[in-house]
Amino acid sequence: MNITAEMIKELREMTSCGVIECKKALEEAKGDFEAAQKILRKRGLELAAKKGGRTANEGRIEAYIHPGAKIGVLVEVNCETDFVAKNDDFCKFTRDIAMHIAATSPKYVKSEDVPADVLAKEQDSDSFIKEKCLLEQPFVRDPAKTIRDYLNELIARIGENIFINRFTRYKVSEVE
Repeated sequence: MNITAEMIKELREMTSCGVIECKKALEEAKGDFEAAQKILRKRGLELAAKKGGRTANEGRIEAYIHPGAKIGVLVEVNCETDFVAKNDDFCKFTRDIAMHIAATSPKYVKSEDVPADVLAKEQDSDSFIKEKCLLEQPFVRDPAKTIRDYLNELIARIGENIFINRFTRYKVSEVE
């Protein structure tokens, strides 16, 4: 099948991936947009895994105060360069994550952070992890993907190691 510039443009708008990556994915998928998106998603996961070992000492702290001023969130998201920390996509990601934390009240960033004794008390550890670990939660703005998927898409688009380091969620009169 002949891949046109319009097809590449459409896939690029859908995924925010580069032109060459979109063209390769469309060629591999023989023009099927859904298959091309899956290919790009898989490549994004592979890229994220490769970048995972690189040092990320830059980033930003995002603050979010929910309307009504009863819930507040501080989240630290790290990246490799200060240039990326100022990138619009990165800033949007940090805002989205802060709002997501305000809405869902996770307790841990990733499943590895859950203490063994806490996990042992749970009858269904899988559902506990999906509910309480930020990276495993469905993204409130797009429940079809998890926060981990959203993070991996950003890593694939930007090309740097990015990770959510820590967060704190405050709610008036709520004590842990």
